[in-house]
Amino acid sequence: MAPDERHAAEAALAYLLDDPSPKVRLALAEGLALVEHAPRSVILRLAEDQFEVAARIIALSPVLGDNDLIEIVASGRTSLQQFVACRRDLSVPVSAALGEIGSVQSIADLLDNAQAPIARVSLRRIAERFGDEPEIRGRLFDRSDLPGEVRQGLVERLGVALAGSDLVRSTIGGSRSRKVTEEACVSATLTLADTVSSEEIPALVEHLRMSGRLTPAFLMHTLCAGNVDFFAAAVVALSGMSDSRVRGILNDGREAAIRALYRSIGLERDLAPVFVTATLMWRAASRQRGGIDIGTVTQELMQRHSVDANRTPAIGELLRLVEHLHLNWRRQASRDYAHALAAEAA
Repeated sequence: MAPDERHAAEAALAYLLDDPSPKVRLALAEGLALVEHAPRSVILRLAEDQFEVAARIIALSPVLGDNDLIEIVASGRTSLQQFVACRRDLSVPVSAALGEIGSVQSIADLLDNAQAPIARVSLRRIAERFGDEPEIRGRLFDRSDLPGEVRQGLVERLGVALAGSDLVRSTIGGSRSRKVTEEACVSATLTLADTVSSEEIPALVEHLRMSGRLTPAFLMHTLCAGNVDFFAAAVVALSGMSDSRVRGILNDGREAAIRALYRSIGLERDLAPVFVTATLMWRAASRQRGGIDIGTVTQELMQRHSVDANRTPAIGELLRLVEHLHLNWRRQASRDYAHALAAEAA
């Protein structure tokens, strides 16, 4: 259009915005929703109209910028927030606004929007706000980009929800349900520690440290399993030493240095020797061609400290965890062997 013609067309559209019939404004919204050069003044008016009219504009119009969409989110109208969350061209700032003040329904739509970029800090904020909502929690668990420490926090909240479930309590009892869910949370956290990327380890370690989860039992499990990166990062966080210093002691330090390192992280005097033994066994196993054998490490550790376990309850408790780890390893080895035989027979 020539400038004069365009000016006249915009005036006509503006005039139609005042038509008392919603059908007229709905027709305008349908005709202009996808038009990139639609008059901004008209689009903004339509975005403020009644729900049926505004919905098309908010969900589709390329004329609306980030500031416009953030203002719509800030309005607090759940239905309009949902249309923002479903847009294809969402930006990180708009997703962040939804994560910060969006309703649970709009957050669900945002997480379902495969094209929406969501910053890690926004995922963390969503988990803080709605981690107790099963639908939101499930969607977060399904995301591969969910930070490890956020995933672990959701595991804890899921455990609390299960422990408080009437079905769980009526099935296995109140006290038993708490123990079962607690063990499940610990198991899930250990699995997470084994699978989280190296970049996420420091954040997960700090989260576990702040929540009191870096217990001797937890550390012993990661050490026996050969999860060296996570174990070293945990020792760094607890001791305050540099990463290079801690890794140097674990890899090449003498027994006295290792013992002093473990005393610096608050291990009881009785438990430190068990950790020293496990460290030296891990070090020797890691230098063998076959790599670390969890079954061998755990069995030998129990044998070396069996007398100590009878004399010291704390060591006995720790070795019961090691035995549990050993039995789980044997069960998994049996399954793997059975599967291999089945594959050969097929």
